[in-house]
Amino acid sequence: MNVGLIDVDGHNFPNLALMKISAWHKSQGDHAEWWDGFTCYDRIYMSKVFTTEYSPDALEPCNANEIVKGGTGYGLENKLPDYIEHLFPDYSLYPQFSDTAYGFLTRGCPRGCKFCIVAEKEGRCSRKVADLSEFWRGQRHIELLDPNILASPDHMDLLQQIVKSKAWVNFNQGLDVRLINKENMELINQVKTKMFHFAWDWPEWDMIPYFETFQKLTTCKDNRKKRVYVLTNFGSTHDQDLYRINTLRRLGFDPYVMIYEKSTAPHITRQLQRWCNNKFIFWSCEQFEDYGGNK
Repeated sequence: MNVGLIDVDGHNFPNLALMKISAWHKSQGDHAEWWDGFTCYDRIYMSKVFTTEYSPDALEPCNANEIVKGGTGYGLENKLPDYIEHLFPDYSLYPQFSDTAYGFLTRGCPRGCKFCIVAEKEGRCSRKVADLSEFWRGQRHIELLDPNILASPDHMDLLQQIVKSKAWVNFNQGLDVRLINKENMELINQVKTKMFHFAWDWPEWDMIPYFETFQKLTTCKDNRKKRVYVLTNFGSTHDQDLYRINTLRRLGFDPYVMIYEKSTAPHITRQLQRWCNNKFIFWSCEQFEDYGGNK
């Protein structure tokens, strides 16, 4: 077969599904390549992670006998069969990211946040789906896409695998600070990472004790390397947003404002984001009001 691949989201971040599809077809003796409008294909795969609001759909090609669309951008029922899901990805598709391994060790999350599709797509239970060797073979960097690795009953074993890799690791979707304890922090402290990512999505949650626990147990003392995403424009008030930001600063973390549906966000929330996320301004202008927050 002659197979064409289309990464609808663009090529700024590897599409893991296409990498595995390519690996499977090549293992069958097929030819797989990025789609070319002047080539005839037996099958074309179009894949995207984001919905049309964030990733406009590409024009449907007409130079193929069959077109297959998949990814969460097209619906939550599109999943790879196991015989493809567990293949080693074809990293040759993205040579610009050749020094990084991408993959999931776990799937699912018990939190069920309303703004997140993970619970509906993968279930409200974090479970191990792979060992690190399934998608890593010595690359210097590892990009973990797990939604909530610490909620998995197997997370201690998986953390040990990560530590043994001695690679630089990015927990792309963050760590659940509510699940930090002395035992797993002993391993997390051994992971080579440039930055920790957490979240404080709901102002009603009293997250302060959990962040204090992390500060007590971590060996990382640079607050610029401890980032916390603060969800705004999702039922919270401006005062609640500002409280979370100021509290995180006081606790020694680096807050980062995330706006849900930016097109509907009030002006003051967009101002808050500019003040908080521009770190030169944020660290030199301690009070939002001094930045012009009342205008």
